[in-house]
Amino acid sequence: MATEVTTDARRGSSFVQVAVALQTLTIFLQAVSAGLLLTASYGETLHSVGARVMYGASMLYVLAAVLAWKPGGGSSRPVWQASGFLVLASVQVVLGIAHVPSVHLPLGVLMFGLSVLALARR
Repeated sequence: MATEVTTDARRGSSFVQVAVALQTLTIFLQAVSAGLLLTASYGETLHSVGARVMYGASMLYVLAAVLAWKPGGGSSRPVWQASGFLVLASVQVVLGIAHVPSVHLPLGVLMFGLSVLALARR
C-alpha cells in the first residue's frame, strides 16, 4: 500500500513539474510575442493566441496541483500557489484586453519570475 501511495505521489509531482514548466515556457513566449507585437503585423494575433495558451497552462497547473495533493493528502500549498498563478493570469488577461501596458508588462515580468522560481523549487 505504501509503495502505491509513493508511486502515485511521484507521478503527481511529475505532472505538477511538467505543468509548471509548460506555464513558464508559455509566459516566456508571451514576452517574445509582445516584442513581435511592436515589430510585426502578425504580432497581435500571436500574442492573443499565446494569451489563451498561457491561461490554459495556468489552469493545467491548478489541475495538476489538485491531483497531486488529493490522493496523498499532503500539503495544500502547491494548490494555493497554482491558484495564485491563475488569479494573476486572469488579471493579466483583463489588463491586456483593457490595453493597460503600464501594469500589464510589469505583471508579466513578475509572473515569469515567480514561475521560474516555482520551477526551480520542484
